[in-house]
Amino acid sequence: MSENGRQGADGGGKRTQTNSTPPLMEMEIAGPEPSAGDAPIAEATSPFATRAAKPGSGGGANNSGPALPLPKERRWRDRDFRDVLTVGMSDIRRSMIVVAVFSFWINLLILGVPVYLFNISDRVLTSRSIDTLIMLTIVIIGAILSHVFLDMVRRFILMRVAVDVETRLGAPVVSAAARASQNGSSAEFQVLSDLQQVRNFITGPVLLTMLDAPVAPIYLLAVFLIHPDLGWIVTITGVALLTFAVLNQKLTAVPFARSTAFAVRANLQADAMARNAGVMNAMGMVPEGVQIWGRETAESLKAQMVAQNRNTIISGLSRFVRLCTQIAILGWGAHLALTAQLTAGMMIAASIVGSRALAPIEGTIDGWRSFVHARTAYARVSALLRNSSLNLERLRVPRPTGRLNVERILYVPPPQKRVILNSVSLSLEPGESLAIVGPSGSGKTTLGRMLVGSIAPTAGTVRLDLMDLRNWDPLQLGENIGYLPQDVQLFPGSIKANIARMRSDASDAAIFEAAEMADVHELISSFSQGYETVVAMDGSPLSGGQKQRVALARAFFNNPRLMVLDEPNSNLDSPGEAALARALLRAKQKGITVVAITQRPTLLTSVDKILLLDQGMVKAIGNRDEILPALLGRAPAAA
Repeated sequence: MSENGRQGADGGGKRTQTNSTPPLMEMEIAGPEPSAGDAPIAEATSPFATRAAKPGSGGGANNSGPALPLPKERRWRDRDFRDVLTVGMSDIRRSMIVVAVFSFWINLLILGVPVYLFNISDRVLTSRSIDTLIMLTIVIIGAILSHVFLDMVRRFILMRVAVDVETRLGAPVVSAAARASQNGSSAEFQVLSDLQQVRNFITGPVLLTMLDAPVAPIYLLAVFLIHPDLGWIVTITGVALLTFAVLNQKLTAVPFARSTAFAVRANLQADAMARNAGVMNAMGMVPEGVQIWGRETAESLKAQMVAQNRNTIISGLSRFVRLCTQIAILGWGAHLALTAQLTAGMMIAASIVGSRALAPIEGTIDGWRSFVHARTAYARVSALLRNSSLNLERLRVPRPTGRLNVERILYVPPPQKRVILNSVSLSLEPGESLAIVGPSGSGKTTLGRMLVGSIAPTAGTVRLDLMDLRNWDPLQLGENIGYLPQDVQLFPGSIKANIARMRSDASDAAIFEAAEMADVHELISSFSQGYETVVAMDGSPLSGGQKQRVALARAFFNNPRLMVLDEPNSNLDSPGEAALARALLRAKQKGITVVAITQRPTLLTSVDKILLLDQGMVKAIGNRDEILPALLGRAPAAA
């Protein structure tokens, strides 16, 4: 992209937009600035579309040296997220209106079959006219052909709508789930299965049956035109079936909800077993894990069985009533025919039309479970998107310098009442480093997660360059923060991709600089495939210490202004700890503010300040030379 193109993408600090619609998994390269009327919805379909780097926040930019700019491409943005349930879903609603119109004409065309039977019985057989038979047959074949064609088009549209729903909502749902799962829970990611359930409902037979229901009054009118007595029989049956439908909804709503809730809990248990499979097998915990999963699954199946049994009973009653209605129409129609009030052809036509009028109601009762599940699933999807913090528009400020201020933070995680952090305050200037020490359970990791914005304090503030972390644009904040968690996890992919934070627009220079900063280039070069070494889901072929060092390089990527390292040397050997000390020195030279959580005294000599945390409260904080001797149990050196 030219320099003018870059300025057009970033000018004025505004987010750029595009008027193209990429596939779900397709990269979107920044192009010319679109017109003001272009809708930004299309980009919401691609979670991997890249964003143009802001001035001062591009890859490799820092306060102490020349920048190593990343390619100027666009990434998926929050604005697309906010619009997806409004403008995006309105397009889907318009498609559904078209499908409803098609359904109306499809059901009208099928009326040609009873009309054809009526004319065959009452006109062709009595007049013995071959010409009339031929013309009637040609007309009905044309009507059936139109019916089949419109039904095919209707199904094609529904399939496209189903794909469009998952394409538009997929990336926002994953983003909202990732944002809502910062406390370590994966429950929000279950909404992805809800999205698939909505898609399956759109392409299933229940929705088509429900779309046929608005034509039922026309069928009922046709029966009344044949004879009012027959029309009243169908009307009474329709009222009875609607009563069954309402009763079915009331009797099955609670059991179906319980079944879904327990099924979600069982899935979460299965996910936990998958993540801890090695520990469970090594320590013989598989039976206990299966037992916990089995309890949740059993409760889900019990509730589902109750709801399904009630649904089956009501469906059976409705089917009995509908079949009795057909018998009533034929029986009373025969009586009317014997009294010369009706012909045999009209009686047969009334039976067919009456059956068509009642079929959508019965089909809706049979498929009510699918409808309830789809409606509940969409409600969860909608709630996740509407309640996500990503909906808030936030100003993109200049690239921070790294000044960190923590002001009397209090953290009491719901629904517990136990205080984890209490009146914690600290202040760091750009380039300063702080080590947080303390006994296990003192709140060190919680404080570290709060410093990177993963969790919000109950009271108090965490400020980066004087602005509360909650007011930062999430993507901009993430670009300027490096985080090494206590439980290191790498993504399936190459070492190169992991260091680049899975960004396909990352330059090789920025990746190499991060590896050099973390002093991990020599380690990576020792692998036969170097930076292209593929890391599996379980982290193999890397050891625990090697994963930790690669994750440290990932934290250094893009020269962040603040780095939080949680037990960065927990799996390191002596050469690894030496490399970590050199990395902290380089971070200081680059003006990066570093907070390291550690239990090992070897790391304390590489920081400027030390904070002692105990039972969630600051017991001591000061310069290294003042605090370290007290921690090690010896007197400070004379001035």
